[in-house]
Amino acid sequence: MKLFTLGPVEMYDHTFEVAKKQVPYFRTPEFSEVVLECDGLLRKFAKAGSDAKTVFLTCSGTGAMEATVINCFDEKDKLLVIDGGSFGHRFAQICEIHGIPHDVIKLPYGTALKKEDVYAFDGKGYTGLLVNIDETSTGQLYDGKMLSEFCKKNGMIFVVDAISSFLADPIDMEDWGIDALIFSSQKSLALAPGLSIVLLSSRMYTERVQGKPAKTMYLDFNSHIENGKRGQTPFTPAVRLIYELQDMLRHIDAMGLESKLAHMKEVADDFRARLAETPLSLPEYPLSNAVTPLYFPDGNAYEVYETLKKEYDVFVTPNGGDLAKTVIRVGHLGNHTVEDNKMLIDLFKKVLNR
Repeated sequence: MKLFTLGPVEMYDHTFEVAKKQVPYFRTPEFSEVVLECDGLLRKFAKAGSDAKTVFLTCSGTGAMEATVINCFDEKDKLLVIDGGSFGHRFAQICEIHGIPHDVIKLPYGTALKKEDVYAFDGKGYTGLLVNIDETSTGQLYDGKMLSEFCKKNGMIFVVDAISSFLADPIDMEDWGIDALIFSSQKSLALAPGLSIVLLSSRMYTERVQGKPAKTMYLDFNSHIENGKRGQTPFTPAVRLIYELQDMLRHIDAMGLESKLAHMKEVADDFRARLAETPLSLPEYPLSNAVTPLYFPDGNAYEVYETLKKEYDVFVTPNGGDLAKTVIRVGHLGNHTVEDNKMLIDLFKKVLNR
């Protein structure tokens, strides 16, 4: 099996070595040291600053999105949500469910987010902006610095879902003024699903979280942060995943963050350059290094997906709904090389030539 999907992704041999060990008891000083080491390295890679708070959640990325919204906002807020695909729409759904006032910037597929789209909402009393910085369903990478400037100008809380973008694209929490950064284990960290992490700025913690009555027990940030001071979580964490996380973060630290990001860009750029050998095309908006969306002019995208899966045990990511017949997404997260790109392009050509 070869995965060019967007989670789970192709994992590394050194992660399998950690994963095959017995899960240990975790209410120990030794496990606390593991959690605290992960905390420090994650804040380092996100450029979050020494005062940032880390919340380890045993849930999917959507759970972390919802936890962030309900811990940091309430019915007195007025939020702006960038709805450029299924994941941006998910933020809007969360706000709707919890009765938090919000408006959306709706982007049809293929449409790039422009500065004027955002600044149409300038000076209108919004208290926060929610964005999936790489809208994974379309591959569009939004301009984080532009959104940051908009939030700073309007005094808004800036929440960034970087679930597929963290460690794939450059992100700087302090420089961009990000107040909450959300990511998960099964993307560029290349671990199994089940662990999500939220990094909170000092401002977010002191102004929005600290001492705030909880609307939830399991996802209460105050409880997680208080337990985190001693390297623990209030409830049973994804113990094995945290050991895998420690191992992965050590590998990235030894490699260097810039080298990690450069490798991601190299693989994504190489794959996109090779598309000239096929009839497939790319959208015109900016793309994340995490994913390449491919347009199939003959409407046979899902047939190609099924053929790759059944005949070659190669998995790409299909789209649903109106895009099911015309779009496939190829993930570059995890253990991928230029040689893997060559193999996949050759398979695309072989299948399409039928």
